[in-house]
Amino acid sequence: MSARARVVGLIGGSGVYDPGLFSPGASHRVSTPWGAPSAPIEEGRVGGLRVLFLPRHGPGHSIPAHRVNYRANVDALVQLGADTILSVSSVGSLQEGLKPGEFVLPTQFVDFTRQRPTTFYDGGRTYHVSMADPFCPELLRGMAAAARETGAPVHEGKTYVCVEGPRFSTRAESRFFRTVGDVIGMTLVPEVTLARERALCYGLLAMVTDYDVWAERPVDATAIVRVMGENVARMRTLVGRLLPALDAPRRCDCASALEGAAL
Repeated sequence: MSARARVVGLIGGSGVYDPGLFSPGASHRVSTPWGAPSAPIEEGRVGGLRVLFLPRHGPGHSIPAHRVNYRANVDALVQLGADTILSVSSVGSLQEGLKPGEFVLPTQFVDFTRQRPTTFYDGGRTYHVSMADPFCPELLRGMAAAARETGAPVHEGKTYVCVEGPRFSTRAESRFFRTVGDVIGMTLVPEVTLARERALCYGLLAMVTDYDVWAERPVDATAIVRVMGENVARMRTLVGRLLPALDAPRRCDCASALEGAAL
């Protein structure tokens, strides 16, 4: 467990290109061994909490999911002091009961990406981190409580299927993905695994924007953008309620993720 004050890295996904929660007090251009992050990182405060905001896809969604420099993004946030990452992303629904406009808090994922660097440890010392429980339980509880307090419709305990993108699924793929998961997206992996390798708390607030094509409703990017826009205000309300509750030292075991993982 960590006794120091928490610093939260807030990663905005599709449709969330500015924090909308604070007036940035500083803008950081960070270099990393893996190159530059998606954009300069904006720093501000929510109450007494330091918050670092990074738009995952860059300004105006200029970087597709399969080209995001996930290692640089996570490392840059760590360099600036983050010990927690709260991620926001848009997802498609694989189940009838998860409706567009609702939120999902995944607790598991299945990885179908193919060509992304998934680790900081490409040579030298190797770490085999456990991903049995990929998300911080403390963050999950906090997000669920914030959702209930704001009246946002939220589903807990779901599985996120991560695909390479940028294309959407075929009908056959979508029907298969329904057998292993509840929502589908393109950005969770390797962000979540890299956060574990840096012993960070990590939580994902997923916004359902559409039903995937299994529902015989071909995915329409225009409709996704519309639902996304409708959900952004609700997302900001939820995150705005959550962040002040995080202004306390971590009490979970995420900081010890690398213990016993080295060979």
